[in-house]
Amino acid sequence: MDVLVLAGGFGTRLRPWTTGRAKPLLPVLDMTLLERVVECVPSSLVDRVVVAAGYGIDEMRSFSSSGEADYEIILSIEEDALGTGGAVANARPLLSGSGPVLVLNGDLVSSVDVTALLDHHNSKSASVTLSLWSVDDPSRFGVCDLGQDGMVRRFQEKPDPGTEFSNLINAGCSIISREALDSLPEGSYSMERDVFPGIAESGRMAGLEFSGYFVDAGTPDSFIEAAQVCIKNGRFSSGHSTGDSWFGTGATSEGEVSGCSIGPGAVVSSGATLTDCVVLEGARIGSRAILKRCLIGEGALIPDDSNMFGKIIGHGQSE
Repeated sequence: MDVLVLAGGFGTRLRPWTTGRAKPLLPVLDMTLLERVVECVPSSLVDRVVVAAGYGIDEMRSFSSSGEADYEIILSIEEDALGTGGAVANARPLLSGSGPVLVLNGDLVSSVDVTALLDHHNSKSASVTLSLWSVDDPSRFGVCDLGQDGMVRRFQEKPDPGTEFSNLINAGCSIISREALDSLPEGSYSMERDVFPGIAESGRMAGLEFSGYFVDAGTPDSFIEAAQVCIKNGRFSSGHSTGDSWFGTGATSEGEVSGCSIGPGAVVSSGATLTDCVVLEGARIGSRAILKRCLIGEGALIPDDSNMFGKIIGHGQSE
């Protein structure tokens, strides 16, 4: 099965971490965000991944040729922003298989059962099958009206609050048949706004709800949540966890750390208190510093006695 990851965004909500850097290569514990996204796919189903990318191309090329991932990575370059629909159509020449294509949102860290989703897609002879997740406020997402037969009867993208017909949302993992893929036009447009509603109305869209966890790691708060989800579920192969925090290889702490990811070689000095933070490789947190819900970049230096809440400190910077 071909796997396509939509990662063409600029990562503006995570700046300055993403200034001149490719968001898919930001580390979530000991894997890149890109690898975390693909991690939901059983290894038996994936040996190559096509990544729709539009920013940080040189860095992405370097990573794709490094062999660090467990699968081949092919880049589908977007010269201009194409939207989700245009990105899928643009990647079509690189999708070499004959079966359905698995399309993943490039920010997604989830426990979606791809095998069950594929089985559901095939059993329903669907044109498109969406993974579904239940939320309290669906107005920020694509909302699905799922029938008892497992088919999505209606699809509405980011409806006005109070107009939603369901609490089930499109959870960023979809299976698209070759027929639907081949019918997509070129150009810039949205799958969610311009394609999915019509397929749902035609009776050819299936949906399957999953449980576990679902994090769209595109904002500072959700990036922290993604790290915490990975810690809680043991999704790391290096370093170690202590309580609700993870420490990468060579990381040291003489302070108090709670709900944090501390990257390889990072140092938390004596008397420092960190709560719900992500600290990347080689950063140093000064003595008696108090940090809450902060993102600390690679090699950054936080001075003694700092007091910070909700800040993003760039790579190599000093605050």
